[in-house]
Amino acid sequence: MCFLCDFKIQAAARPSARAPVWSARRGFLLAGAASAAAAALPAAAQVEVGRSSPLRQLVPAAELEKAAARQYSQMMAEARSQGALLDDGSAQLRSLRTMAKRLIAHTAPWNDRSKSWRWEVNLINSPQINAFCMPGGKIAFYTGILDKLKLSGDESAMIMGHEMAHALREHARARLAKTQATSMGLGILSQLLGLGDLGNVAANLGTQLLSLRFSRDDETEADLVGLELAARSAYSPAASVSLWQKMAQATSNGSPNFLSTHPTGPDRIRQLQANVPKVQGLYEQARRG
Repeated sequence: MCFLCDFKIQAAARPSARAPVWSARRGFLLAGAASAAAAALPAAAQVEVGRSSPLRQLVPAAELEKAAARQYSQMMAEARSQGALLDDGSAQLRSLRTMAKRLIAHTAPWNDRSKSWRWEVNLINSPQINAFCMPGGKIAFYTGILDKLKLSGDESAMIMGHEMAHALREHARARLAKTQATSMGLGILSQLLGLGDLGNVAANLGTQLLSLRFSRDDETEADLVGLELAARSAYSPAASVSLWQKMAQATSNGSPNFLSTHPTGPDRIRQLQANVPKVQGLYEQARRG
């Protein structure tokens, strides 16, 4: 977020004999410098989302990110042992990594911690229609989601932006904290000033990260933040709508893994359609740049 400064130069109704000759020129230069500085600042967010859940504070971010990194490493090692982890020679993997670099450039305003994340992108050869981004920026796509849905580059970017948004908005952190707080009983929260047992939640629940079912509000936030990330990265906002239309069609052929945690529906598509115009200007600006 940023604040743009508006410098106004007001001329007197009549020229003053005492006014310095260089004052107007100096004012012009100051205004020009201010305009240049304003242009260099990032534009304010165009989509509207609420504040992140305060519950997430019950789970230390660093611990959760470490747990996610361990789980991700184990998954990639297993995929490699099965010959399913694509190597750097894969054109699809190279495309995804290029896409991620473009999106990552716009993540910091949404979560300052992301500046220190060790982002990873991998592609698993599997018919599953699935993709995810773990806390700390650990991204994986399955070839099934790219091939079966015949995704365009813009549509793939919408999926990646959506998943990155879940990590940036710390939805998993909040959901895990809520689950543990509920199961332990709200009556003992007063004992958690030092985080107590919740301090170990991240380490103990790393394996649950991929099965979390986010709330409707979480999904809406991820849709909108992902939409803006993609638009700022020069990916067409309209692809968000066509993507979820394809997802809706995929439900007629069973229940893809992705849709078990990211249900689709007409409300979701209408929400995206309403927000596409808000980021269209960002997309056009990014295309020109």
